[in-house]
Formats: sequence, C-alpha cells, structure tokens
Amino acid sequence: MKIFQILARPFITFVERYYPDAFIFVIILSLITFLSALFLTDSTVTSTLLAWGNGLPMLLKFTAQITIIMVGAHALAHTKPVHRFLTRIGQLPNSANQAYALVAFTSGIASLFAWSFGLIIGAIIARSVASECSKKPFRIHYPLLVASAYSGFVIWHMGYSSSAALFVATPGHLLEDRIGLIPVTETILSSTNIALALMALAIITIICPLMKPEDKDIIEFSPTPVDDNNNDVLDKKGALTLIEKFENHRSLNIFLGFALVSYIVATYWKNGFSLNLDIVSWTFLASGLLLASSPMHFIKLINNAAATVGPIILQYPFYSGIMGMMATTGLMAVITDWIISISTPETLGFFAFLSGGLVNMFIPSGGGQWAVQGPIMIEAALTLDVNPSIVVLGVAYGDQWSNMIQPFWTIPILAIAGLHMRQILGYTFVIFLMTGILYGGGMLHMGSGNL
Repeated sequence: MKIFQILARPFITFVERYYPDAFIFVIILSLITFLSALFLTDSTVTSTLLAWGNGLPMLLKFTAQITIIMVGAHALAHTKPVHRFLTRIGQLPNSANQAYALVAFTSGIASLFAWSFGLIIGAIIARSVASECSKKPFRIHYPLLVASAYSGFVIWHMGYSSSAALFVATPGHLLEDRIGLIPVTETILSSTNIALALMALAIITIICPLMKPEDKDIIEFSPTPVDDNNNDVLDKKGALTLIEKFENHRSLNIFLGFALVSYIVATYWKNGFSLNLDIVSWTFLASGLLLASSPMHFIKLINNAAATVGPIILQYPFYSGIMGMMATTGLMAVITDWIISISTPETLGFFAFLSGGLVNMFIPSGGGQWAVQGPIMIEAALTLDVNPSIVVLGVAYGDQWSNMIQPFWTIPILAIAGLHMRQILGYTFVIFLMTGILYGGGMLHMGSGNL
C-alpha cells in the first residue's frame, strides 16, 4: 500500500522546509502566549512579564528528574549485558517492515508502562535494530525507524503512568472536595480505554512500515565514532595505584546499586506498587550501577550520556514560563471557557481532547498541563453534568496525541538516535492524523454514555 507513502510526503516536505528547531519553537510559543495574554485577558505587560518570570522555576524539580532518567537510561543501555541483549533484539527482524513494526510495538508497550521508558527504550532499540539490520540484505530508512520509536509515545497516557488519571485517584488531591476520588478502574483500566489503547498500538505498528520511502530516498544508519564505553579503568601506563584499584573495584558500585534497590523495595512494601518519576530515576541508576564494570566505568558512561540532556535543561524553564503565563493571567480559563461555550454534555469530552492537544503544544508536561487545565475542565464537567472521568481521559488523550507534532519530547529520543527532529516529524504527522481520528471518535463514543 503506497497510500501512506503518498500521505507522508507533503508532511515530510513541510517539516523539512518550514518547521523550526525545538528551541526556536519554544521561543515562538512564548511570544504567542505573551501576546494572547495581553489581548485576551486583563493582564498588563508588567503582570504578564512577572507571570512568565515567576513561572520559569516552577518545573525545575521535574527537569532534574528527566535529566537523571535520561543519563541513567543512556548509561544503562551501554553496559555490557544490556548492549548484548539489545544486539539480540536488533537481530530479530528479517525485513525492513518487521524492523519498523518491532520498534513501534516495543516503544508503545514500554510507553504504557511508563512514558520515560517508552522514549528512552524506543530510541535505544531503534538504534540497535538499525545497527544490526545494516548487516542484513535489506535496507532500513533510519529516520522512519526512529519515527516509529517516537510513535509509541502517542499512547503513554493510556497506561500506568498517566498523570491525570493518577492525580484524581490519589487521596488528598486538590479536586477531591469537588469530585472525590476517581479510581483507575474508571479511567486507564476502563474497557473503553483499554480497547482504544490496543487499537492505537495496532495503528502505529501497521502504519509505520507502510510509510517506508522508495529505495532512492532511503537514509541508512551511519554509526558515529564514540568512546569505548566498555573500558573498565582509566587508560594508564604501568600498574594502578592502590587508590585507583579501589576506585575501579566493582564491589563499590554494586553496593550502591543494591542500596537503591533496597530503598525501592522498601517503598513498594510500605506504599504499594506506586510508580513515580523518582522511582523511575532510581531504577535506571540502580540498574546501571549493578551492571557497570566499576564505579569509574559508570562515571564514564554518565559523562558520555550528559550531552543528551543539554536541550532539556535549556528549554524546559521556558515551557514552565509559558505555563506560568497561562495559569496566572487567566488565559487558560479564557480558552477553556470558550470550549465550554460550544460544548454539550455529549461533546464535552471531545472538546476536552482537542483542548488538551492544543494546550500540550504550550505545556508539554502531562502533570503540569493537568495542574493548569484540569480544575477548569472538571468544573465544566460538573456544570454540564458529565462524568468527570470523561474529561480526565479527554485531556490525557489530547496531551499524548499532539506529542506527535510537538518537537520538545523528540529531544531525548533524537539525542540517542543521532538525528534532527525535521527528519522524523513528517512521519509522526501521519500518526497524529490517524490517532486523532481514533481518539476523537473514542471521546464521542464516551460522550454518548459508553465509558
């Protein structure tokens, strides 16, 4: 079927010619938000500027968590045991179509477990598959393979780490006095959500191979020279000193790794299996420490991974500033009030989905977006006598959906893959269209009373 090849071409051309770099993207969004606040609310230039500046540090903790996850996962992937495992996975495909499907499916499954797993594991497996398949008698279009990995991110909110669903299910949440607790059995574990998740996973697994370009347009994987990550000790002529032997003794990193594992187990024992970003961070670090050859080897792996986090550290405060403007100036309320004005009880979930997709372009954080948009959408649900679970899922679906055209979350996956976002977003635009039809239809189905 060449229909998806043809469908992808204009998006590929558009992204390559006109889509700005991720950092330029956040600058443009900041300006749009600033001007919108001035013209659509009663805010002054000074108050809007203060809202922006006061918002800059709001997500610093989240930025630090993402940084630890990225460097920890990158280091883990380059330990000897994991590298051998990934090599075996990379050897599985016997055709280009199987390679694209395998990467998309694996990334989607990992995203359902935890969004951070989907991004990092998807990128690592894509690179491993590309490397191993380069030795086989078929050609892989590497940008499409990486796009397949990113496509799995379109279902992360339907799984265990869904920010909005976990928020309203947590005792003591900010909206508990209005809606009580909404158990996950009514959101991510509902039959409708599970069915939509499986259909979305099938869509990306099937469509990604169908977008493969003609042979003349294929860009193959080109490994770049990197340091030997498996050197166990510092290069040095002669025997190691006593302190250098101590620094390179594996028992030290194993001790620290087991300490982290013990903490994670104790936390689950006390609080139940409750996954959060902190636990994900410590899991990656603990695994890397346990599998590294020595403390100095692990430091080397972390140093090699550090280059992947620079854009995240640079850009996220500015997205946080956008969040500050939208929350403080009342711009978010203006947008949501307009959506409510055109909604009915049957269509509120659908418009929650569309608004969630729009707001995610300005606030690419599931938790941050729900903190700003969630309370307003819940009030809308109560006003129109709609089951709050529907708007929770609507905002969540919109958030994950527009990730396919929002370049920010391509940063970690592209840092590992070694590509630029313009090389993959043309393909994910197609995923954006196809899953948009699925999610929009799903929300209208829920609105008709079929949650």
